[in-house]
Amino acid sequence: MGTGWKSWWQWAGVEMNDPLKIAGKAYHSRLLVGTGKYKDFAQTRAAIEASGAEIVTVAIRRTNIGQTRGEPSLLEYLPPAKFTYLPNTAGCYNASDAVRTLRLARELLDGHDLVKLEVLGDPQSLYPNMPETLVAAKELVADGFKVMVYCSDDPIQARMLEDAGCVAVMPLASLIGSGMGILNPWNLQLIIDRVKVPVLVDAGVGTASDAAIAMELGCDGVLMNTAIAAAKDPVLMARAMQQGVEAGRAAFLAGRMPKKLYSAAPSSPTEGTITPSQPKAA
Repeated sequence: MGTGWKSWWQWAGVEMNDPLKIAGKAYHSRLLVGTGKYKDFAQTRAAIEASGAEIVTVAIRRTNIGQTRGEPSLLEYLPPAKFTYLPNTAGCYNASDAVRTLRLARELLDGHDLVKLEVLGDPQSLYPNMPETLVAAKELVADGFKVMVYCSDDPIQARMLEDAGCVAVMPLASLIGSGMGILNPWNLQLIIDRVKVPVLVDAGVGTASDAAIAMELGCDGVLMNTAIAAAKDPVLMARAMQQGVEAGRAAFLAGRMPKKLYSAAPSSPTEGTITPSQPKAA
């Protein structure tokens, strides 16, 4: 958890025995946070700590984790001993580039095999290219990688990625960096219902209520970057996102009441109370 900040679970005195399990490892936080778009590595560290995230994504093509000597390295600010790195293929538009990028990441991180695959379709929408994504996923799994994969909100494609051996599927809520929130909750629900691996919303979250909705639907986690990094106060937003994810998960576990249009049942008991007489018919 972030330094000096208590999560809802801590304030309530509740021991959270509900870990997120990915590739055989358990994590207490269900919020995954990206490391790009902050003003500097110091702000990156402050926001990540405030979020309580244990898994952090890093774009190998854009962030120095040792491949550029003489420049500040993210590893100095977010030590791998404390955080689980999730190298990603942001900026890759075909399977071969994505596979090559993650092989480089494995070398830089001393054999690290948990990765995030994303193969983009075009530079405007950043929508996933699903045929290339599936090709890359199969090759990476065969090469020993544990692949978490950014994908469209298509339940058929999600099942295909699961069948290919991916350890988690990560459908978009809306376009990367859009902050539009969850545009198609029905498709997300179909994916949650049909795949057995963890389902994490990736892309499109804009504020804490978006994260809470994703968790209330039954998603296993949420990954975000721009929603925190582009906020006026990234550290405060990171805390809000932590609380949104935790509140949404708690609501999902609690089980919400059924939705009813016009309920005749009052929320407070009426037995033994004095009630006004009903008006007589004319």
